[in-house]
Amino acid sequence: MPAPVLLDLGTGTGQVPRALLSVLRRLAHVYLVDVNASMLEAARAAVEPVRGACTVDVFTGAAHTFAPAAPGRAPTLITCSRSFHWMSRSEVLSMADRVAAPRSVVAIMGDGSLWTHEAHWTAALRALIQSYLGEDRRAGPHGTYAGPDRPYGDDLADSAFSAVTKHSFPVARTWTPEEVIGYLRTTSFARPTLFAGHHPEFEAAALRLLQDHAGGGVLKEDAVFTVLLARRPGGEA
Repeated sequence: MPAPVLLDLGTGTGQVPRALLSVLRRLAHVYLVDVNASMLEAARAAVEPVRGACTVDVFTGAAHTFAPAAPGRAPTLITCSRSFHWMSRSEVLSMADRVAAPRSVVAIMGDGSLWTHEAHWTAALRALIQSYLGEDRRAGPHGTYAGPDRPYGDDLADSAFSAVTKHSFPVARTWTPEEVIGYLRTTSFARPTLFAGHHPEFEAAALRLLQDHAGGGVLKEDAVFTVLLARRPGGEA
């Protein structure tokens, strides 16, 4: 059986390939795809200590424009974690059908964000962000985010990868107030550039708010991590 090849779309800082490389020792090659070149640098650095003999390529650009740089390395696993909502989903799935190996698997994963999580402290934090940036969730400097117009399962059902199974995993996380502040700096809805000259003021207010809500110095998040595994009909489970 050929060694597996991973294609990670919207890789960000490379957390998915880093985790998979630690458990899938037979991975022969990894493609890291992101629109942000600095994120790709961070992703490459993240996988370097764990990649072993696995080779790595990076692709800077929109996910649906990806094409392998050389033949013979068709992806057997295509992952997309917490980023499918930003993509042209039908085009991404068409691209996946073009480049993926037979019996390959597409995994769409996510667990929302602190914006969507329902807890007393996240509601208070969301209200604070809205007091600076307005009621609508920001999506970077030029727009707002309203959520996907239909379930991802429907996107998959209309694609070549229409054999879909859903898996849900409860996840319990703890955050320190400082960790939440660091997380917010990386998000599309609360990154520093959105606040112009008011970001230091916002961060100070957010830190006070989080410290007030942190019992024993920690904030709790109970989430559900959902994985949609999709195959072409007739592919092995």
